[in-house]
Amino acid sequence: MAPEVQIAPAHATGAHGVNGHLDKDSPTLYLNRELSLLEFQRRVLEEAQDARNPLLERVRFISILASNLDEFFMVRVGGLMLQIGAGVTESGPDGLSPSGQLAAVRKLAADLMSAAQTCFTEQLLPALAASRIFVHNYADLSGDQLQRAQDYFSQIVFPVLTPLAFDPGHPFPHISNLSLNLAVEVCRRDGQRQFARVKVPDTLPRLVPLRRPAESPVRPASASADQHFVWMEQLIAANASRLFPGTEIMAAQAFHVTRNADMHIQELEAGDLLETMEQSVRERRFGDVVRLCLAHEMSEQMRALLLENLEVDANDAYTIESALNLKDIAELAKLDRPALKYPTFVPGMPAVLRDSSIFRVLANGPLLVHHPYDSFQTVLQFFSEAAADPDVLAIKQTMYRMGSNPPVVQALLDAQANHKQVAVLVELKARFDEVSNIGWARTLENEGVHVTYGLLGLKTHSKIVLVVRREGERIRRYMHLGTGNYNAGTAQVYEDFGLFTCDEELGADASELFNYLTGYAEQHNFRKLLVAPVNMRSGLTALIAREIEHQLAGRGGHLIFKLNALTDPRIIQQLYTASQNGVQVDLLVRGMCSLRPGVPGISDNIRVSSVLGRFLEHSRLYYFLNGGEETVYLGSADLMPRSLDRRVELLFPVEDAAHKRYLRDTVLQAHLNDNTSSRSMQPDGHYKRNTPQKGAAPLAVQDHLLALRTTRPATEVPGPAKLEPSLRKKRK
Repeated sequence: MAPEVQIAPAHATGAHGVNGHLDKDSPTLYLNRELSLLEFQRRVLEEAQDARNPLLERVRFISILASNLDEFFMVRVGGLMLQIGAGVTESGPDGLSPSGQLAAVRKLAADLMSAAQTCFTEQLLPALAASRIFVHNYADLSGDQLQRAQDYFSQIVFPVLTPLAFDPGHPFPHISNLSLNLAVEVCRRDGQRQFARVKVPDTLPRLVPLRRPAESPVRPASASADQHFVWMEQLIAANASRLFPGTEIMAAQAFHVTRNADMHIQELEAGDLLETMEQSVRERRFGDVVRLCLAHEMSEQMRALLLENLEVDANDAYTIESALNLKDIAELAKLDRPALKYPTFVPGMPAVLRDSSIFRVLANGPLLVHHPYDSFQTVLQFFSEAAADPDVLAIKQTMYRMGSNPPVVQALLDAQANHKQVAVLVELKARFDEVSNIGWARTLENEGVHVTYGLLGLKTHSKIVLVVRREGERIRRYMHLGTGNYNAGTAQVYEDFGLFTCDEELGADASELFNYLTGYAEQHNFRKLLVAPVNMRSGLTALIAREIEHQLAGRGGHLIFKLNALTDPRIIQQLYTASQNGVQVDLLVRGMCSLRPGVPGISDNIRVSSVLGRFLEHSRLYYFLNGGEETVYLGSADLMPRSLDRRVELLFPVEDAAHKRYLRDTVLQAHLNDNTSSRSMQPDGHYKRNTPQKGAAPLAVQDHLLALRTTRPATEVPGPAKLEPSLRKKRK
């Protein structure tokens, strides 16, 4: 049960005090980050299992889980295997060695994959059938359906397939990362049995639609008509004899390969980082196999052949009872069945921007937007106006993940064509977006844009745009500072904040930041920005220490951090110290959290919760009560060693009173009081879903924020949320 809480805490007595006998270095006080990340995946699975969610959204959550597990194995498990191979035995803060972590990860990941399969086959497939969406096994097709499947195979699939034999004249074929394949055993006329591999083409739908000839290739004649599908690998297996004429097909079973994608770039030896990254992306296809998923019907002989030739440890082979690689069921979530999805929501534009230039608006004060509740069009308007405005002299931007066909890139190209000076820092090492970023970097360079790739050894994760504009006899700097990527696609489903401002001190900081990123400037401090790895760690440490001082002086102390991950041991120790001194610490952590809340004498005053829902909680927000003179930062940084020490990250202050009020009373308060979509972390690292207390109304933070946008002008900066009268008490 989640009690109603208040941001302004009662003055704690510090009963636990600073207890020198409690060892904050003890491994028992730290949760393993890899296991914590798998606990997050369990919460994703719970959303698929939750019948309160629309059916096709539950399907989407299963797909997201499968995709997340792909990445987990490619990066996390791959990294552990590299450590073990290098002979690393050192334990982390949690006391687990790499081999100990790998053993625990294998078990938990296997449990998750099994639970996902059960959810799909026992819950979702029957519910889909009840909604007239049928996913068939090939063996169960009716005569008419069978004919349509055969026609599709002959006309579409067969020309694409390339069977590859394995015998003394043919080496074992390369099995590419994340590929779905059929292991085919054929018996030749001379009685010899041999292995062949057929790759299931990823250029065709995994779920083959069984349409009638008169139906559209895009959707059935009626969105309410029955929709039938069959698995592509089963269709190919049933027709394998056509690929191997003159032989008898003894077996054709599916398998799926996941390879290590943990890339190590020797930047000091790389004359051209762009070329180095291109080579590294190519090599990703050939990394060691870290997971082999096998159909449960596969024979022991075929299983042994794959393990041997793919050089896979038997502990890394997982038998799957139903369809492999459930990531592809995302195809079902795209069906035109609005009744089976979340209600349509169209984000609005700030009213002040509807009939006015964004530069004129910002001259009167900053503008805060909250995506996806507020439209990402605000950001695109900023870019488009800057590109077209004759008084704009220069545009500078950091780019992390842009997506396909990004309108931001087009705006920068327009600015370059309009003779602006355009400089872009493109992060080539944005994992799994390398190919896209390399392509856009080439495009920008070819059009004359100044493109750089950041600082040696540091990944640039900050989100900032600087526009330099001539206004009469002076120069004014306009900025967009954000918590999310400049990606118009993900902005529709990722929860993030953006601040537009022309604050002079922030502008000076921004100019110095870009000089630091693109030149040889040695920057040791900033006026208002907290920048990693320059002053962010020391700045956050000082702010937490200040909160402890307020608590000890009787002014009350309260920290609320909203972030994606908390794993940094030094920050965790300081939060433990804050708790011991009576500071109330509320942590809204979407994913990994290595801190244990509720440990007597250590973290009694720390609460950890996690929200999952329609949108991906992505923003980072750091709130400090500061004796009533509240300090609030937004930005790109989580509390992880890599974020604080090995990345260029950015936190920026929110100083406008109305903006701070919105963040405090509307956003944070709703998160703290969420009793429907949030889960509270227990001291052992597991999570318990919060439910309304008796007589309390249900509150889900994302639904609450959506309702605010539909019950008032969607784009005015909201004031305090009308949740409980006690939340509007005067703060000391």
